[in-house]
Amino acid sequence: MKWKDFLQEKKLRVEFIITIIILSLVLFSLTNFLNFSEIRQGVVLPDPILKLFNPVNLTWLTFGLIYLSLITAIAIFLKDPTRFMLVIQAYSLMIIFRIIAMYALPLNPPENMIPLNDPFVQFFGTGKLLTKDLFFSGHTATLFLLFLFAPNKFFRNLFLICTITVAAAVILQHVHYSIDVIAAPFFTYTSYRIIILFHKNLINNWNFK
Repeated sequence: MKWKDFLQEKKLRVEFIITIIILSLVLFSLTNFLNFSEIRQGVVLPDPILKLFNPVNLTWLTFGLIYLSLITAIAIFLKDPTRFMLVIQAYSLMIIFRIIAMYALPLNPPENMIPLNDPFVQFFGTGKLLTKDLFFSGHTATLFLLFLFAPNKFFRNLFLICTITVAAAVILQHVHYSIDVIAAPFFTYTSYRIIILFHKNLINNWNFK
């Protein structure tokens, strides 16, 4: 389905506008919540996996794969407005789940954590270093969501490799507890299935694959 046909459908056009508004509100809420989370006292979880090794700084690898995945995803999803809209909806729902999970389980960062500084943000001298945006791993969840919505085997394999590599990297760097990373795909898949089931008729009518 092309953008011209997509936007000619009033129902889809309205839903897309609402989707963008909801995404903006969710991201705004997430920003405020993360600032609140940073000043809130949490607990340190015992993690036998992290105790097996000292942290390794893999910041550049992590963000290199994240930016590669996001740029690739935008390029391919923009060609399919239906898929693009559903990705945004699933991502927004995933963020809502993440806010709820972080609120319910306040955590302090793992011991010996090497902070994950975004090279792009740090280069331009903006942004705030976050260390308590933990349960569950947003980086892992986002990349796994791209895998679930990928349009073909090549991109599914690409996003899956990036997901596994980033998941391993944030554990090796002690940025997340291992349970953060293990839980991320479950929350992501739940968000994905809810959105897909909600749009079952739309997907069938427009041959969404």
